[in-house]
Amino acid sequence: MVKRVEKTDDEWKQTLSDEAFAVCRLAGTERAFTGKYWDHKGVGQYHCACCDTPLFTSETKYDSGSGWPSFFKPLAEDVIVEHRDTSHGMVRTEIRCGSCDAHLGHVFPDGPPPTGLRYCLNSVALQFHENSQG
Repeated sequence: MVKRVEKTDDEWKQTLSDEAFAVCRLAGTERAFTGKYWDHKGVGQYHCACCDTPLFTSETKYDSGSGWPSFFKPLAEDVIVEHRDTSHGMVRTEIRCGSCDAHLGHVFPDGPPPTGLRYCLNSVALQFHENSQG
């Protein structure tokens, strides 16, 4: 079960960069091919940049060609919450952190097996934790 993290906007602004606040707390989107993890090849886990909840593993990351880090499966069902998003004249499924409600990105039904899903995330919403050796 995911532990809930709740802060005011002012508290989030004290710990997040302006870009991270705009994306994670105001549901913004970074430009494709500009984030630090879209082409990242490290071995480890991707955590929520706001609350450090583990969300995805490098084993489920793949190159979707979209310019954003993409994964076919989260670490656990309860780490991600889905919401219907009708902004910008589209119907999409927004994904948020199950712990702190940070906007992470969207999920699309065009991913690879075994799930057929593409969890498309903003790099600024993530923090990578490399697996330690030994």
